[in-house]
Amino acid sequence: MRFILLLGFVSLLADMTYESARSLTGPYLAILGASGTVVGVTAGLGELLGYGLRFFSGLLTDKTRRYWLITVVGYVVNLLAVPLLALTHHWPIAVALIITERIGKSIRTPARDVMLSHATATVGRGWGFAIHEAMDQIGAMTGPLIVMIVLAINGSYRYAFAVLAIPAIMAITVLLMARSIYPHPQKLETQTPAQGDGKLPTAFWLYLTAIGLVAAGFADYPLIAYHIKQRNIFADKWIPLLYAIAMGLDGLAALLFGRWYDKKKLLSLATAIAISSLFAIFAFSLSPIAIVIGIMLWSIGMGAQESIIRAAVADFVPIAKRGTGYGIFNAGYGICWFLGSALMGVLYDFSLTSLIVFSVLSQTASLPLLISTQKHFAEK
Repeated sequence: MRFILLLGFVSLLADMTYESARSLTGPYLAILGASGTVVGVTAGLGELLGYGLRFFSGLLTDKTRRYWLITVVGYVVNLLAVPLLALTHHWPIAVALIITERIGKSIRTPARDVMLSHATATVGRGWGFAIHEAMDQIGAMTGPLIVMIVLAINGSYRYAFAVLAIPAIMAITVLLMARSIYPHPQKLETQTPAQGDGKLPTAFWLYLTAIGLVAAGFADYPLIAYHIKQRNIFADKWIPLLYAIAMGLDGLAALLFGRWYDKKKLLSLATAIAISSLFAIFAFSLSPIAIVIGIMLWSIGMGAQESIIRAAVADFVPIAKRGTGYGIFNAGYGICWFLGSALMGVLYDFSLTSLIVFSVLSQTASLPLLISTQKHFAEK
């Protein structure tokens, strides 16, 4: 648990950095002259690379077992790209930095999640990953509040990005401390793993298909923020506050559904998706109250996904293939997220109704697959 909390503190500071930036990138790109299509494609491409490259990072993790080296390099790239946004004056450069930040996350995530999977083996995978996700969201909640205050006082997006250099440096410092205290995190999993043939089970692929459908229909926050900005529904300074509220609910949802996962497995995730699948109906409306409701539903789905989906992968995949399993899973997830985000960005410029219909149908189509996967999970 101490190891989980220590990495959780790293994630808290990291999320304070890049989630604050994500709360601003939609409006910032709009200010720099980007279209809704550019925002949607940027968000989708960032997720495509941010998840897709994890396939190679996961393979590298299993091959080298250099968990800490891969994790540290990824965090450095991930975090230092954010304050550099303060120096941009043209949207193509901003897009490049936004994507670079996602690439850094892709490098470090499989190795970090393998380390976490070893630590969560004794405390409960759902609960362990939920605690880590909840600490993530503390940072993701407080960071946007900080940039909201900066915007309220200074009104400068560039100054807000520059301030984020402080938590970025702190996160890297704590990460290096964790490396010193726990040089061999694989030793934290003392239970003897079940033996298998080393192959990824059929249930894993069915599960990946279900989560891919969810990812395709789950709009990224920059597109929601872009909608708020373009329709002048809230003043700029309130956009990060809405994101901060969403991240707070995200953390609570992670704890609730993560604990439930250890008892009911994928039924907990199916319930969360059923609740959150209607978020687009509200989030892309013209009513301030409806948008708040939509963001709340969105945050519930995000919290459950970000805690449970990682725990389930560790339970499905043989221990020797865990880095590869995380890499393949995240690559598939990212491809689906990219295709869905790009499509929703295009649909936004032409028909909000079509965007909403696509989002709802894609997510609800995952539910039968998740229920079917639950049966395989029980057999396993």
